[in-house]
Amino acid sequence: MKWAGWIITLFGTAHTLGALTVERAARHAGTWFSGGLWSEDLADMSPAGSAYWLSLASFGIPLVLVGLTVLWLDRRGITPPAFIAWTLGGWTVLVAVVLPFTPWPLLGLACALLSIGARRARRADAECAAGLPRA
Repeated sequence: MKWAGWIITLFGTAHTLGALTVERAARHAGTWFSGGLWSEDLADMSPAGSAYWLSLASFGIPLVLVGLTVLWLDRRGITPPAFIAWTLGGWTVLVAVVLPFTPWPLLGLACALLSIGARRARRADAECAAGLPRA
């Protein structure tokens, strides 16, 4: 679980910071915080609007939160529920279909690790409930 949490956290952090710095989205911060996007047409976005959706409003920050939550759970010996792996995995497949030349395989790896961990925990719980010794 720990590796999955770190991969997800680093992916979200790299995406957000990369958008703000490498893609130079932060240069539009003045427009963002002055209300310049309030009348933005999402069908015809300005460069400032596109930069906002690429950086602060992207999935980068929520991915950091998911990754940190997985790490928090791992430190307490709690296995994250399988729906996190399946939901993030479905989104990753969608991303891979739309933009195949992105680092989506890293998220795919994290989802696989989460799914394997959830399955192992479920199996261990079933063995414990059946009175079998833990391995």
